[in-house]
Amino acid sequence: MSSTIGKTPHGAGARLKEYARLVRIDKPIGIFLLLWPTLWALWLAADGRPDAWVFTVFVLGVVLMRSAGCAINDFADRNFDSRVARTRDRPLAAGRILPIEAVVVFAVLAATAFALVLTLNRLTILLSFGGLLLAAIYPFLKRYTSLPQFWLGAAFGWGIPMAYAAQTGSAPPAAWILFVANILWAGAYDTMYAMVDRDDDRKIGVRSTAILFGRYDRFIIAFLQIDVLVLLWLVGRMEGLGVYYQIGLAAAAGFAIYQHWLINGRDTVRCFRAFMNNAWFGAAVFFGIWLDYTLV
Repeated sequence: MSSTIGKTPHGAGARLKEYARLVRIDKPIGIFLLLWPTLWALWLAADGRPDAWVFTVFVLGVVLMRSAGCAINDFADRNFDSRVARTRDRPLAAGRILPIEAVVVFAVLAATAFALVLTLNRLTILLSFGGLLLAAIYPFLKRYTSLPQFWLGAAFGWGIPMAYAAQTGSAPPAAWILFVANILWAGAYDTMYAMVDRDDDRKIGVRSTAILFGRYDRFIIAFLQIDVLVLLWLVGRMEGLGVYYQIGLAAAAGFAIYQHWLINGRDTVRCFRAFMNNAWFGAAVFFGIWLDYTLV
């Protein structure tokens, strides 16, 4: 314990810097992957005109809950991250902050997000408990299942039924189809992410879809992405979207093809680039929705 404390930086500025690194403020990809599906749902539920306060609550909630998720994830992985090349310099793994600090950061951020949700309707408040449970459990699953990527998709996608509930007071079938699409999308992009750490994860006993899928990883990723696009097309039909949405889906399909080109040789740097490119996939779908409601 004394060695850990010895590494702990002193001064308010230094502490805040380490907390910012803990919640990945410098790496916003997670915010985008959580934000885009939430915005898909808000625009669809509101026919392109979401309530200003609902929009504000969900955007702030995305930032807060993604940050909270990073804190609890690093707490759960504190004994693994120091043994993985990509993560060994994270503040908790490197001993620059203490485990209890990560737990406190998680609790404060989650409580702040919940305070925002309390300004919305009863159904949204009730659904928020499910979202908190998904976010809190996810970091521990890689010890017990080879499919944590799909649980991540559920955690990242829970804002979809919540957005519908906040905007309309209900969570119709389209919301749940969109939710399933997000689970499959996360299964695809987080497998790309797990391909980066596959060798280290095997050594330390961490499970992932990248390890489970093995040499079929690229085939299964392609299968998942095709399913995502089909489900998104179905939601568009259900919600009466037209040509601009179809163009958005076509652009998303183009990004998926590009990602397969990147992961073709399973090079870790290119796999990470493919993962990052999914922010553009999500953006393409959103702007297709936005244009359809704005220009038609």
